[in-house]
Amino acid sequence: MNDERKPLIAAEEESASTTASRAEDATSATQEEQERTEETARRLAKLQALRAEGLDPFLIERYVRTHTASELTAETAVHWTLPDEQREQMEVSVAGRLTAQRVKGKVIFADIRDQSGRIQVYARRDDLGEVAFERFKDLDLGDFVGIKGYPFKTRTGEPTIHVREFTLLAKSLRPIPFGKQDAEGVVHGGLSDREERYRRRYLDLLVNPSSREVLTKRCKIVSAMRRYLDARGFLEVETPVLQLVAGGAAARPFITHHNALNHDFKLRISLELYLKRLIIGGYEKVYEIGRVFRNEGISTRHNPEFTLMELYQAYANLEDIMELVEDMYVAIATEVNGSPQLEVFGHSINLAQRPWPRLPILEGIYENTGIRPEELTSLDSAKAACRRIGVTFDLDKETNLGGLIEKLHEQYTQPKLIQPTFITDFPIETSPLAKRKPDNPALTRRFEIYIATQELGNAFSELNDPLDQRARFEAQVRQRAAGDEEAHPMDEEFLEAMEYGMPPTGGLGVGIDRLAMVLTGAESIRDVIFFPAMRPEKPHTQR
Repeated sequence: MNDERKPLIAAEEESASTTASRAEDATSATQEEQERTEETARRLAKLQALRAEGLDPFLIERYVRTHTASELTAETAVHWTLPDEQREQMEVSVAGRLTAQRVKGKVIFADIRDQSGRIQVYARRDDLGEVAFERFKDLDLGDFVGIKGYPFKTRTGEPTIHVREFTLLAKSLRPIPFGKQDAEGVVHGGLSDREERYRRRYLDLLVNPSSREVLTKRCKIVSAMRRYLDARGFLEVETPVLQLVAGGAAARPFITHHNALNHDFKLRISLELYLKRLIIGGYEKVYEIGRVFRNEGISTRHNPEFTLMELYQAYANLEDIMELVEDMYVAIATEVNGSPQLEVFGHSINLAQRPWPRLPILEGIYENTGIRPEELTSLDSAKAACRRIGVTFDLDKETNLGGLIEKLHEQYTQPKLIQPTFITDFPIETSPLAKRKPDNPALTRRFEIYIATQELGNAFSELNDPLDQRARFEAQVRQRAAGDEEAHPMDEEFLEAMEYGMPPTGGLGVGIDRLAMVLTGAESIRDVIFFPAMRPEKPHTQR
């Protein structure tokens, strides 16, 4: 059924009860919006009152902290070894957001959260004085507060700061959906709508610790990868984002205009061709971690801008890169997760069980479909074999043999690749930058990495024959003329560079976002991107 018709058909068949339920939801949403508006007005009035008294929190530029929350709460902290009398003479200061407040007559317990964690604070009216105590009680959740006092533990053993003085550092004018925690520690309410979490990631990070943990781990993955490569003599470099010819991958680019040059440029879709220029220029081990842009759809595995790592090593071949991948992925997983063993999508995976299997793409297709490799030597015979097994994709849209082979692999083999596996020997039509296999020139010296069904890397023994490269580009140009918008463009400048001589080279590209999905167990690529691409909000939903 056409997805665009579903809402219309559903509306026609909608029952009266469903209509009433939707009307009730709309009313509830309107009420929530009204409550948020009223709460914002109330907070703004508080700010104006403070300013009238000369207490504008936004004029404060700096606050000196002696400790973070985690440093104060750590069981190994020195202050817990001191007698009570000495601790009460200490003065510690922390700063962070007010995330909870519990008023009990003349005392207030509150939670302050900074990047390191949470600490409880305890304020008494007898210590602060009535005016300051009432100001503390009048703080709103989300306000930034500086606290000075001394550390102690409550009767239940919770590390706490006894407040001697506090400073309002910034006012939160909008209510933050923290949710409420029950007796079992389960948070109810809060920010749970997935799209809203992606759209207002700053709120998601504030109220959902799991989101913060996943995205922090993604940052650590990049750092671990960088340390691994630096330690092995790779040089981190930078290459242009704006390019006249966007090559190195099969993808449609975004186009932008340079006003001063009065010329259109493309946002890069890959890092490959400029990094190879550096190999030609005499560097032997280079890598780049950078953003690339592909004008394609959005899904749980695709975002139009994403982070790519590409490396190139002179005098190395495909097997050298396989060893590097196995070693690097084990090192990253161990550093970030503490172990090379993963639990991903219900599967137990051991990255350290090496060597990872090597499975030629045609063998994988044969094992999972029964289509023999000799049936995949021409487009006509391949389509006949596909009809025999009853493939579900549209064969009329397949215009070249390589694309059809990869479609078979994606549909029948890839879903079964749970443990780390190298898929090898890709067709030449879809691998215009890889060396041919000496014993079968229809295939190439290329592999892709699969873990938990996800494609986590692409590598070549790089093509360094400029004559063969020109012929491959010309074939790609013919595919483009036949309607393939993602076929590789002709790049005369790159060909000229190759003609000066390029050494044998091994190359690797790794999508950081998908690697982070597997190492964190995230279900969607949006979960590991701080600010994923989103459809613009309609004006009436913005607030």
